[in-house]
Parts: sequence; C-alpha cells; structure tokens
Amino acid sequence: MQTTNTILMIRPMQFGLNIETAESNAFQDQQFVVDKEEARHKAMEEFDAFVVKLRAHGIQVIVVEDLSEPVTPDAVFPNNWISFHQDGTIVLYPMMAPNRRLERREDVIKSLTAAHGFKESRRIDLTAYEAENLFLEGTGSMVLDRKNRIAYACLSPRTDETILNDFCGKMNYRLLAFEAVDQNDQLIYHTNVMMCVGESIMVVCHDAIKTGADQKKFEDFCTETEKEVVSINFDQMNNFAGNMLEVKNEAGEHFMVMSQQAYDSLFDYQIEVIEKYCKIISAPLNMIETLGGGSARCMMAEIFLPKYTVN
Repeated sequence: MQTTNTILMIRPMQFGLNIETAESNAFQDQQFVVDKEEARHKAMEEFDAFVVKLRAHGIQVIVVEDLSEPVTPDAVFPNNWISFHQDGTIVLYPMMAPNRRLERREDVIKSLTAAHGFKESRRIDLTAYEAENLFLEGTGSMVLDRKNRIAYACLSPRTDETILNDFCGKMNYRLLAFEAVDQNDQLIYHTNVMMCVGESIMVVCHDAIKTGADQKKFEDFCTETEKEVVSINFDQMNNFAGNMLEVKNEAGEHFMVMSQQAYDSLFDYQIEVIEKYCKIISAPLNMIETLGGGSARCMMAEIFLPKYTVN
C-alpha cells in the first residue's frame, strides 16, 4: 500500500526559525525579518487552514498539540522523527539538531494506540546513532516506495548510508542512494524536497542528481516500477514542488497534497499529468516554508498501522 487515508500532524505552538538546522537547510530563509509572535501565530493559522482543507476532502487527520516546553520550533514536521508501517512497525529516527530530538514523544505514540486504536507490533529505534554523529531523518531523508519496497535517498549530513542500510535490512527494502545538489552545488538536505513517489506517479528534480551513474540507476528504478515521471526544474524544487504527498480518503479518492507556492510553480502540462492520477489539494504555507524550510509533505506523518479488531 503506497497511500494512506490517515495522517498525523503536530500543531506548531512553538514554531520559529531554528538556528540549529539552518546551516544544512538551504530552504530556510535566515534573512527573513519577522516578529517571533507574528511568525508563530501565522504558522498556526496556516496549519489550521491546511487541516480544515484536508478534512473537507475526507482525509483523516489526527492533530496533536505541540508542547509549551521544551521549545521545539520544528515540531510541525513530525515525519522526520517517526514513521508508521503496515505490519505494525514504528520506527524512531536519529536527528541531527539536538533541539529536534526533543520532538520525539512517547505520549504521541500512546495516543495513537490507546485513543485511536492503532496497533504497534514492533519498534525499531535507530536513535542510538546520534551518539556516533550519524543521522537519518525519517521520511524526509528517505522517500519510500512502499509498494515496491524501495527507499530513495540523497546522501547528506542528515542522511547517512550506514543507517540507511540498517533501516533497509530491518524493513526489507532495497536502497537507491545517490548524491543530489541544488543549483549552487550544495547537497540537498532531505530527499523529500526534490522528489515524491505516489501510487502511479513520481515527481523528481532530475537536474539535482549529480552524476550520470546515479541518473542511470534512478532511471532504471523508475522504469522497473512503471510509474509516470513528472520532471521538475531547480526553480520549482526551490518552490517546494518536490515536497508533495499522495493520500486518499475513505471513499478511495486519491489526492496529491502540496503547498500553494508549489502548485503555482508548476506548468500546465505537469498539472495535467498529476491530475490523470490524483486530484490536487494545495494550501498556502508561506510562513512555515520560509522559516521552517519544509512544506506540505514534511507536515504529514503517514499512518499505515493496522487497527485492533473488535470482536
């Protein structure tokens, strides 16, 4: 199963520019001047409107409030610290920034199992790698083709190949690791800002894949999985057009979710290809994108866990 109808989102009570992540995240605008309270309130407004729009399309959204303490400015991006899988596995990930490690919350997991009836059958905790200064930031670092069990990952200080191999071994995935850079030849910090994988479609910034050998490997995997590919350019990537996520509702309708900025950057022919497979949901997320350096996909942690059966 590639798409889910249930996602976890964290309401960003403490949102703001995270200096600890800015060095490796070129998508954060450190020069943007805004009052801290204004930024926080605007981010919550964007978040709340986004949730309303998702729910209006029949997508189940479980919202958890961020805590007032400790301060976690990037809590709105839960997909970096946790992932949920169809066999009941929950994976916890090692985070590069010390203040992002504080986002990991056992109470969030317990609420999913106790209050929402999801079943956890196995826990894979990769966080010990933090002591070795090795990191893998969840489905930001990896873009998972769950149906074909492929993990796509561009290597960076936040995405270590040793942990990737550990994850793939434990979860029975094949790894396609490659090097990807932006237009300034800077390593792309997370794979999910340059590509996404849906049920029948992929959106990829091919120009970012640095070497011809990696491009060939990538093309071979695309051919094997028989997904239609939408290629985006650097400008579109920088507008978060790679940071999409396909989800579905209970009626089985499929949607490609993205920010308004991402949607506005797309060409008509790209939109037409996406709409062959999914309806599009877009929402303005400008404050979250500008200060947080992440967009719509980063805000949604997909829940694939099975539910307890009622006899």
